[in-house]
Amino acid sequence: MNGGPTIAVIGSINLDIVASVKAFPQPGETITDATVKRFPGGKGANQAIAAHRLGASVLMIGRVGSDPAADEALSTLRKEGVDLSYCDSLQGCATGQALIVVTEAGENQIVVAPGANAAFDAEHLVMPECDAVIAQLEVPMETILKAATVSKGFFCLNAAPAKPVPHAVLEHVDLLVVNEIEATALGKERDGYAGLLAITYGSEGAVLSRRHQQIATAKPPAVEVVDTTGAGDAFTAALTVALVSGMKPQAALEQACLVGALTTTSMGAQSSPLASDIKP
Repeated sequence: MNGGPTIAVIGSINLDIVASVKAFPQPGETITDATVKRFPGGKGANQAIAAHRLGASVLMIGRVGSDPAADEALSTLRKEGVDLSYCDSLQGCATGQALIVVTEAGENQIVVAPGANAAFDAEHLVMPECDAVIAQLEVPMETILKAATVSKGFFCLNAAPAKPVPHAVLEHVDLLVVNEIEATALGKERDGYAGLLAITYGSEGAVLSRRHQQIATAKPPAVEVVDTTGAGDAFTAALTVALVSGMKPQAALEQACLVGALTTTSMGAQSSPLASDIKP
């Protein structure tokens, strides 16, 4: 186990099928020069890997199916020593899969078939003791609500993919991470949120605020972008690890922007060896 904070990540575990193309096809157009690769993915698993590589001791809480894709989806988590004691295989379910198209410019389009992630019910959720929890919205909202309610430590919600989040969840959130589209999807609930709010703006950086008062702003370094898949997941994990480790908001946001940028320099959401590129 790592020597940093103990972080439980509750969320999706997927197998990513990534097609690399020169440019996105137009509606009705067929592209025949793509190359295809398979990578472990899912927002939850991506964040667990990033937090682990940044020095946290990580427990992954999720569900996979009873199919061969499960082993592929869990392979990086297993290889790196993330605790999978709270991951279960659901009989009769398929492991979640994401179909991703990535252009030469590094932009992506993603379609997710959630499989076992959507069947992760609140009734069977067991939360370990930990310093912090990171959650996203690729598992049922009822399960996220239970996790937020029973968790005693720092709770980070990456409200992605974009959808409304009930006040009953937000009132338990210490750090809310969204991009511009996800911030809009929160609607009026965002106005009543009292915790830390991080909004990301891609290559333009991110802003950290509390009660509508900006407390930090940062921009990522210029990098050669290969694949933007997982950049937001890495940002979320890095910001949580930094804040729980006692880093000041400005330094924490700068580190999160750096980590997010580094993630875009290699293909696949779990490919970047983050810790080796970051100075303490």
